[in-house]
Amino acid sequence: MAGEQSSPASGSTPSPTVEGAVAGPSGEGYDPKCVFCRIARQEEPGTQLLPCESEDLVCFPDIRPGAPHHYLVVPKRHIGNCKILKKEDTSLVEKMITVGKTVLQQKNITNLSDVRMGFHWPPFCSIGHLHLHVLAPASQMGFLSRLIYRHNSYWFITADQRVVLILAHSKLKTWVLRNLL
Repeated sequence: MAGEQSSPASGSTPSPTVEGAVAGPSGEGYDPKCVFCRIARQEEPGTQLLPCESEDLVCFPDIRPGAPHHYLVVPKRHIGNCKILKKEDTSLVEKMITVGKTVLQQKNITNLSDVRMGFHWPPFCSIGHLHLHVLAPASQMGFLSRLIYRHNSYWFITADQRVVLILAHSKLKTWVLRNLL
């Protein structure tokens, strides 16, 4: 996946990964300055992690909810943002979507067609760590939230659309390499 490196040899200095993250003993990208990295390691007091059936992801409530239910699904490994995702990261995004839906169902949200899931597109990211916004019910979002989490705007892209763009970019790159180079 993006920015992944093997774990450093024992006794050596950690290697840089994505955006200043370092590989720890387990090889995970971790940026001690990143609040989401610290939350994922349960090093931020006051942030309650929600039950989530994934070893690679955590989920917690957004501190500025844009809907009655607003959660963030975050990889434990530091990944900068959704723009750097590649074809091999589609399974990560799909897993993030699944975790988001599962958390909503645990919170008794049954109408999954009234949900908004997506990412802020750089440079409109408030935190430089990949995070999926899960908002429900989308029909109850206020004016400002409808603007901030506007469906496929310049600053917000739905998770499903991001997967489509990743795969389309991969196919285009393959075609260019095959036909033009």
